[in-house]
Amino acid sequence: MTRGTYSWEDLRKQARQLENEIDAKLVSFSKLGLGSTPFNNSKSNGESAHLLGENFAFESVSSEIQQLLSKLTDVNSQMTEVSTSQAPSAALQHTLQRHRDILQDYTTEFQKTSSHLQSKKEREDLLGSVRRDIDAYKNDSGRNRRTDLYLKENEHLRSSERMVDDQINIAIETKEHIANQRSNLKRMQARVNDLASRFPVINSVVQRINFRKRRDAIILGSVIGFGCILLLLYSQR
Repeated sequence: MTRGTYSWEDLRKQARQLENEIDAKLVSFSKLGLGSTPFNNSKSNGESAHLLGENFAFESVSSEIQQLLSKLTDVNSQMTEVSTSQAPSAALQHTLQRHRDILQDYTTEFQKTSSHLQSKKEREDLLGSVRRDIDAYKNDSGRNRRTDLYLKENEHLRSSERMVDDQINIAIETKEHIANQRSNLKRMQARVNDLASRFPVINSVVQRINFRKRRDAIILGSVIGFGCILLLLYSQR
C-alpha cells in the first residue's frame, strides 16, 4: 500500500508493532557495554575482536532504532491525517495522543542511552590511547623514544594553546556582553529619571481629574436629590 491508503485500524496495528520492536531494541541497546574489556598489557587479539564486535553492534542497533523511530513517526503522521478526516472522537484523540507520548518517550530514552554509551566509548577509547602511549614509551628506546616524547609534548602544548585561546575568546565575549548590559542599564536609568522628573506634573493632572470627577458626582447627586424632593412634594398633593 502507498501512503494515505491505510485505515485507522491498520495504522494502529503498525504503530503497536513498531512500538514493540523499538521496546525490544532499546532493551538490547541498553545492555551494550562498549569497550567493557579493561586495557592492559596482556590484552589478546580475541579481546580486541570482542571490542570491535561491540562497536559494530552499537552502530547496527543504533541505526535500526533510528529507522524504527522514523517509521513510527511516519505512522503517527498518517494517523493524524486519518483522524482529521473522521468525526471528532475523544477516544480517537486519546489513542492518538498516547501513541505520540510513546514515540516521545522512546525517542528520549534512545537519545539518553546513546549518549551514555557514546560517552563510555569515548572514555575507554581515551584510556586505550593512554595505555598505547605508555606501551609505546616502554617499548621504544634511546633517541626514538625521546623524539616521540617531544612530539607528544608538542602536541599537548598546542592543545593547551588552543584551549587558552578559546578561554580568552570566551572572556572577551563575556566582557562585551557585560558592557552592552551596562549601556542598557544606563539607558534604562535615564528613562526612569526622566519619568521621575515628569511624575509631579502627571500627579497634578491626575489630581485635577479626580477633583472634577468628585465635583461632577456632587452636582449629579444634588440634582437627583432635588428631583426626588420635588417628586415627594408632588406626590403629597
